[in-house]
Amino acid sequence: MRLIEKISWLRTKIQEDLFPHLKRCFMDPITEKQKRLIMILETVEVERYVTSHLYQWMGRPLEDRHAIARAFVAKAVYNYPTTKALIESLHTMPNLRMICGFVKKSDIPSEATFSRAFGEFTESELGDKVHKALIEEHLSEELIGHISRDSTAIEGNERPKKEKEEKKERKAGPKKKGRPKRKEVREDKEDSRIKIQVNQTPSEALRSIPKFCDVGCKVNAQGYKETWIGYKFHVDVTDSGFPITTVLTSASLHDSQVAIPMMKMATKRVTYLYDLMDSAYDAGPIYEVSKALGHVPIIDKNPRRGSAIPMSPAEALRYNERTASERFNSRLKDEFGGRTVMVRGDKKVKLHLMFGVIALFADQLLKLLI
Repeated sequence: MRLIEKISWLRTKIQEDLFPHLKRCFMDPITEKQKRLIMILETVEVERYVTSHLYQWMGRPLEDRHAIARAFVAKAVYNYPTTKALIESLHTMPNLRMICGFVKKSDIPSEATFSRAFGEFTESELGDKVHKALIEEHLSEELIGHISRDSTAIEGNERPKKEKEEKKERKAGPKKKGRPKRKEVREDKEDSRIKIQVNQTPSEALRSIPKFCDVGCKVNAQGYKETWIGYKFHVDVTDSGFPITTVLTSASLHDSQVAIPMMKMATKRVTYLYDLMDSAYDAGPIYEVSKALGHVPIIDKNPRRGSAIPMSPAEALRYNERTASERFNSRLKDEFGGRTVMVRGDKKVKLHLMFGVIALFADQLLKLLI
């Protein structure tokens, strides 16, 4: 079944079967925003990937995590800044409460329970599991033209940390200057990170990437430098606005340092033709890996010390499709909680963003029918 046919079937089923049933159960009329949330939740099906902790041998039974996971997706859709604001809406909006799975007000957990559940979802990497399943179900059999790769600044809610300097033990003492003596053997210079990544798996490459909160700096569209404290969120986006791979790193990390593992992950998940990247990714190993994976790299040239070589007209036309990543980043931050990161620690920040990513993914699927 083609993607458009699959989504059309799902939307028709929800409208004809689910909406009439909900109208009989709800006391208040269903708003358009609530209909949108219902369709996103039915598309995502986040509860399928949550282990329900309804029973314990000892102590008080834990709340059902299925409803809490749905509520966190609703938080992203409604763009609530805090969990407290979400809980207040669950208490005051009966329809929203029942859509998430809480039948009565007394069923709504406390803020502390929501926090513990969020910690459990973080450890189980719930967001990544749901995202990967959505790609496999809806995009794995599609031929994708372009993958646009870019990053966006994420403001953190914590103090920046300084990377610990790793001291390398050298038996021969400090490195000698000048040319080596006759028959003297010296160690080769350490390869750069992207050169090492060429022969690494994505998991191995990402293991050495810094993910702590620190200070980032970039030049904006007007040519001025901007700094922020927090993280960088790197995303691969299709022409239709679907996120394929996501990586959270320290704010100070250069974009090129995650390009190779992201290309390898994207290749395993979908079939695509072109890699579109800006001048930050202009490095030899990135070109080589892209070509080795069967793609055509179109990367804006970095002038460095000389003048930049312009693209051919055909490449420039394709490069214009890279705005898909900019639109995705804008929607994630303005509509799905990307600007209101209140949790601390890279894993929790990643999960917060992933709830927005999966909600945005489902929203893009439903927009194909408009």
